[in-house]
Amino acid sequence: MTGAKQDALIEISNLVKQYVMGKETVTVLKGVSLHVYPGDFVAIVGPSGSGKSTMMNVIGCLDTPTEGSYKLDGTEVRGLSDDKLADIRNKKIGFIFQGFHLLPKLTALENCELPLIYRGLPAKQRRELALTALEQVGLGERVHHRPSELSGGQQQRVAIARALATNPPILLADEPTGALDMKTGQEVLGLMEELNRQGHTIVLITHDMDVAKRAKRTVVMRDGVLTEERRYGHEAEPRVQDGVQERLVEQA
Repeated sequence: MTGAKQDALIEISNLVKQYVMGKETVTVLKGVSLHVYPGDFVAIVGPSGSGKSTMMNVIGCLDTPTEGSYKLDGTEVRGLSDDKLADIRNKKIGFIFQGFHLLPKLTALENCELPLIYRGLPAKQRRELALTALEQVGLGERVHHRPSELSGGQQQRVAIARALATNPPILLADEPTGALDMKTGQEVLGLMEELNRQGHTIVLITHDMDVAKRAKRTVVMRDGVLTEERRYGHEAEPRVQDGVQERLVEQA
């Protein structure tokens, strides 16, 4: 980060997540700390069982911490009611999933309008925002196509547009290239890089280090802990942040 210090959009401190399975308590996240700032593009990367999916669920307010603190845009998430968590998900986070999760009978435009309907916006405003988002991802001429009439890459672009339509502070992407071929996946990652250059804050969850390297910062998770952080580009010098020693790696 350069210039004046900004407040973190995501501020996670000593976060623990446990699940009770029968008579056993399983600790999945073990004292995790992470800060994500406005304009960041952060990848959380790790193998299956590392805790990255649980981390995504907590960041996305789909699950809550057992211990520790999670502040999202200044609001402490832990202890909030289900209704308040749902409101945060609708207003603060744009979700991008591996499986697209588009409704097959709806057009691209109608799919993008869905989160705006949940927000209670009038039809004219919903349509304008959805159209703008689809144009932003290069699908201005495909707004009336249904998912079956779109390629996998186009479907993922619709999913990204749906996330953008509500203009959330954070885009949260779970394996966004996992269902795509290599070429299409690279195109989607290029789009995400462009969105980040436009100022969108992105948190990407992946098992693939090559995908993670497209982010500005890569946080490696193993066995429920953050083991290292790497920074790509030429922005910073090595430092310790949130108890994690960062290794700053110049991009080849």
